Amino acid sequence: AALRERLGNAVYAEGETNMQTVVAQMLLEGKKTIAVAESCTGGLVTSALVEYPGISEVLLEGCVTYTNEAKMHRLGVKAETLDKYTAVSREVAAEMAEGVAKTSGAAIGVSTTGIAGPGGGTEEKPVGLVYMAVADGNDVHCVKHLFGGTRTENKLRSALTAISMVIDKIKARRNEEI
Repeated sequence: AALRERLGNAVYAEGETNMQTVVAQMLLEGKKTIAVAESCTGGLVTSALVEYPGISEVLLEGCVTYTNEAKMHRLGVKAETLDKYTAVSREVAAEMAEGVAKTSGAAIGVSTTGIAGPGGGTEEKPVGLVYMAVADGNDVHCVKHLFGGTRTENKLRSALTAISMVIDKIKARRNEEI
């Protein structure tokens, strides 16, 4: 109880479970569909979701849109947005999440875009810089993280953060409905 009080919303479950299971159960209980657009995570978010039996009831699709062309053609990300902000930006992450939700018909769209490493970073946009977004038709919540570590660590941290964001979005919507 003391831990729950101190940690507040950071507690997503109790007992033996993980975030993937929690988000899958929340999506299924709320009958909320989801679609995922991934760049730097290369399918890890979708892969984590499909570990849960029965997720096919709510997971409409997951797509890896690694190139700018894929982001534009598959998700509707604007060329102007990519030109002005680059693929690794809050603006592109938001358009990716909105685009995957819209094109799939999902209630929730989630996206990841970033620089996993070990190369590709710059002083302005270093390795480990990742933007993640969740869109639900009402608004888009986007976060920026600068993770440190290996390519694998950056991809895993990004995927888990994106899943955590979906949990937070569902919890927030539930609280608004009360």
